[in-house]
Amino acid sequence: MSLPMTRVAVQQLDPWFVAFGRAVGAAALAAGYLWLSRAPRPTRAQWRRLTVVALGVVAGFPLFTSLALTSQTSAHGAVVIALLPATTAVLAVLRAGERPRPLFWLASGGGLGAVLTFLLLSGTVRGGVTVTDLFLLTAVGLCGLGYAEGGVLARELGGARTICWALIVALPVTVPLTLAATAARPPHAGPAGWAAFGYLTVVSMFLGFFAWYAGLARGGIARVGQIQLAQPVLTLLWSALLLNERVGLASVAAALIVLVFVVLTQRSRAVRPDEPVTVDVRPGTDHQVGSAA
Repeated sequence: MSLPMTRVAVQQLDPWFVAFGRAVGAAALAAGYLWLSRAPRPTRAQWRRLTVVALGVVAGFPLFTSLALTSQTSAHGAVVIALLPATTAVLAVLRAGERPRPLFWLASGGGLGAVLTFLLLSGTVRGGVTVTDLFLLTAVGLCGLGYAEGGVLARELGGARTICWALIVALPVTVPLTLAATAARPPHAGPAGWAAFGYLTVVSMFLGFFAWYAGLARGGIARVGQIQLAQPVLTLLWSALLLNERVGLASVAAALIVLVFVVLTQRSRAVRPDEPVTVDVRPGTDHQVGSAA
């Protein structure tokens, strides 16, 4: 629901306020969680890696999707977002040292092809590459980086603490930009606009990452990241429900085909450098535990 909610929010609120204001709100929730859980401070090396996570998922993806969706539909955004699973897989190889098996790449490519074919046949893709497409491509690249780095870091900090500390790290940037956006264009929105902004703050920027980073750490970044293959089709479905865009039986068929490829990617087990170690990534766990698998 992130792209449809962003589309609703930026129609009434400044895109810079939407991008960074939600990060400030989520950081307040993160501070409360870290205090209640008595989370120890990250090490110096972990702080540096958290900066990469913050660049990707706290600042980069929200900003460039907000800018793009001021003049483009969330359905169109789903086309470019279809590249995110493949981007995440490549960065998992580069940043996390994972080595997916050939079946994984075949299934991943098949899923991406199914999504793009559906979007082309459904008429979602029209015209050439625009500035908004470049914004979305930048968002995908930065988000994939944030997913890969955050998935690795979650093996040490846990999924919840990884996103919470990343939100805190980003505050020196997100607070001034939110204040500047507020001063330049005081936020005024109706119930729908504020509800969308609230969803982006609480779910997209905060709670959703609890499970997402924990899942990436447990199952492998490249493999679990392929679950995102379902995101473009789901984005179209939510766009139809929330924004009254038309979705036919082809969407349902495409969703089923994509899910088949998702299952195949999950059955293709990637090899990690630390494979012999079983890692506990529960939110309250701050170190690796376990024995040889």
